[in-house]
Amino acid sequence: MNFARATIAGAGLAGLSAAVALRRAGLSVEIAESAAHAGGRCRSYFDPQLGQTIDNGNHLVLSGNPAVARFRETIGAAGGTLVRPDHADFAFYDVSSDRHWTVRINDGRAPWWIGSRARRVPGSGIVDYLPIARLLMANRGRVDEHFTTIGPVWDRFLEPILLAVLNTEAGAGSALLTRNVLRETVAAGGLMMRPLVAESTLAAAFIDPAVAWLARQGISVAHGRRLRGLGFERDRVASLDWGNGAEPVADDEAVILAVPPWVATDLVPDLQVPTEYRAILNGHFALSPPPGMPPMLGVLGGTAEWIFAFPDRISVTVSAADRLIAADREQLAQDFWADICRVLDVDTPMPAWQIVKEKRATFAATPEQDALRPPAVTPWRNLFLAGDWTQTGLPATIEGALRSGETAARLAARGGLE
Repeated sequence: MNFARATIAGAGLAGLSAAVALRRAGLSVEIAESAAHAGGRCRSYFDPQLGQTIDNGNHLVLSGNPAVARFRETIGAAGGTLVRPDHADFAFYDVSSDRHWTVRINDGRAPWWIGSRARRVPGSGIVDYLPIARLLMANRGRVDEHFTTIGPVWDRFLEPILLAVLNTEAGAGSALLTRNVLRETVAAGGLMMRPLVAESTLAAAFIDPAVAWLARQGISVAHGRRLRGLGFERDRVASLDWGNGAEPVADDEAVILAVPPWVATDLVPDLQVPTEYRAILNGHFALSPPPGMPPMLGVLGGTAEWIFAFPDRISVTVSAADRLIAADREQLAQDFWADICRVLDVDTPMPAWQIVKEKRATFAATPEQDALRPPAVTPWRNLFLAGDWTQTGLPATIEGALRSGETAARLAARGGLE
């Protein structure tokens, strides 16, 4: 049967995406969030130590992400809250050699940039890029089973990019997930590979306009409302427990769980989900970037991996950061600031800073963990799953989270049928 209404548990990007898609499909929607804010891991907040509003992490999207474009266009956020460079230029700095370079991917699909010394990775030749074709055809195994993880193309371009995308050691990452990302971005040409960074905050780019759009549709996010349990009868969810006892689920009502996987397993019997996670570290420094700094800059050989420029601050991100998660926060800040000073040629005492640690930022994007990701459908005809940890075909990214919400909403709107 088709459903006329839906209840969504979780107001992160997956839950918001599902709510927007369901409302567009004409369903009545209720959405609840256990936290005091929407956005989940894609959130912004005022940090008193910095005296600024910052993001919990420096999430990156690319111009070739279709779900990002659809979502932002629908909620009226397609304006200037994401910096969109004219071309796909990726700036790098190698600490060991004190060398700067920029990889400049041409706009069209034909990759003539690899034939230009001024555009390709320093020290590389055209033949060094040919193994990428094997990655574009991969459907199983690890990345390092399809691409030789030595040489300038790997060391100075692919590895830092894939580490950030997968949040997993690049060579050990899923070749299938990597293939899917590469096909939609670099293989589609530079116009699809342009990095988009939130100019002010992630909340301004994604969360606030989504919440405002839903409010205009008569839908408000109920905060501080945690789903405690599901009641099952035969092939459907029959009740929801929000902490005050079981509340019945109507016959024409779908339920979408857009919660973290470890929460979902407490609610859904025998649910299989990824079991390994990777950390992300972010550092924020209350100093305006120097003139001419690119919006993002990759760092090789330092503690920092990517440095981001915002109007009022400089931020650092380290992916797959489990090795650093227990490190002293002030020591991390000093190490990050030393990298910033060297890379940007800045000679300034360390300003106010903040270190943000996300221990379980994403699932480990290995072939084994990817195989544990569940689909959006469940054995119960009115229960659907959403989240970047579900089987989206992508790593745990903003694009994946938004697609998962779209998928769950589509299934709910069609009564569980694709």
